Amino acid sequence: MAELANKNDPQEIVAKLGKGARKAAAELLRTPTETINDALDRLAEGLRKNTALILQENRKDLAAAKDRGLSAAMTDRLMLDEKRVEGIASGVETVRALPDPVDRVLWNTDRPNGIRIERVAVPIGVLGMIYESRPNVTVDASILCLKSHNAVILRGGSESLFSSLALHKIIQSALEDAGLPAEAVSMIPVSDREAVGAMLRASEYIDVMIPRGGRGLIERVITEARMPVFGHLEGLCHIYVHPSVKPEIALDVTLNAKMRRTGICGAMETLLLDADLDKDLSKKVLSQLLDKGCELVGDKQTQTLDSRIGQATEEDWRTEYLAPKLSVRTIKGVKEAVEHIIKFGSHHTDCILAEDQEPVSYFLKNVDSGIVLHNASTQFADGGEFGMGAEIGIATGKLHARGPVGLEQLCTYKYLVHGTGQTRP
Repeated sequence: MAELANKNDPQEIVAKLGKGARKAAAELLRTPTETINDALDRLAEGLRKNTALILQENRKDLAAAKDRGLSAAMTDRLMLDEKRVEGIASGVETVRALPDPVDRVLWNTDRPNGIRIERVAVPIGVLGMIYESRPNVTVDASILCLKSHNAVILRGGSESLFSSLALHKIIQSALEDAGLPAEAVSMIPVSDREAVGAMLRASEYIDVMIPRGGRGLIERVITEARMPVFGHLEGLCHIYVHPSVKPEIALDVTLNAKMRRTGICGAMETLLLDADLDKDLSKKVLSQLLDKGCELVGDKQTQTLDSRIGQATEEDWRTEYLAPKLSVRTIKGVKEAVEHIIKFGSHHTDCILAEDQEPVSYFLKNVDSGIVLHNASTQFADGGEFGMGAEIGIATGKLHARGPVGLEQLCTYKYLVHGTGQTRP
């Protein structure tokens, strides 16, 4: 690529990368699946060969995070080790094995006049990805975009800059070795926050923007972006425990949903216990969470179940803790549970634990979230667990992509109309 006149000017950086991405997207449109798969094979190999380098750069980010006083949840998201690098490499291989989502015939019809119409899946073009903390998103976003024949411009968080740049270098090396343009996966190489603004204004280059991070980032992107946005709002996930629940399900699922990993967007943040739930079971559910080191705050009725539970405030019902802390409320019936979720939820992931089908049906129909579960942990809110391979995020909006955003959600479509000389009367 030609040198930038000012390497530190975000506006110029985005314009240069945008032009390169546009050109790369046109090439990816006609690139055979075999070539893309070759690049992904080379990437998986490159990640494993360069694990020591990746971890070396990650340690720089972790040291800076400690100096900045980042939370335990943020630090956990940032940290890489050999197991996590291997997980990233395995994720590349999983996506590589998935069918090519492009050129699928989604619908077709034959008209009475002999015209045949097909709706066919095609790439979106150039995606913009702005994300915080997680360096693995650098690879996840890249491989999903490549497999769906899209180019992408990445802007990682300043806290993961060293790790993300190291991963990006390996990605571009794999692309070049496979004969693909390095500009297919570009990365903003500076931590200047103005780079975000420059990307959000670059509608002539970027077709869709995908933010992944905290509420502040998401709200800024939704407000300022001049292109469509696949919004990934915070994961304020709920579990409602109905009186008909099997005790072992209530105990196992609530513990896993909160404590398996507290710093991910699929972690339960509010537990709703039905007032008619067996009191001994309610106490066991709460006690095991407390015994595992989870701080609980609740309403007055919930506090009577265990003296270790603190007083919840109105703000607690709106808080994504991303930490071993949980708000608990006692409610009366499935309708009140749904009302609470509608009022305080983020449309991400919510769950009902119950055996009676009537409340289950009501909950599944009336909870307006991207993912609604029955008798399963909210930590299944993950594209890999859905069989999609990696995911680029959990979209909480309602247009085009919703829930886990995988390969198919990174495609749009066009109509192909086949005639034999028909003219319209």
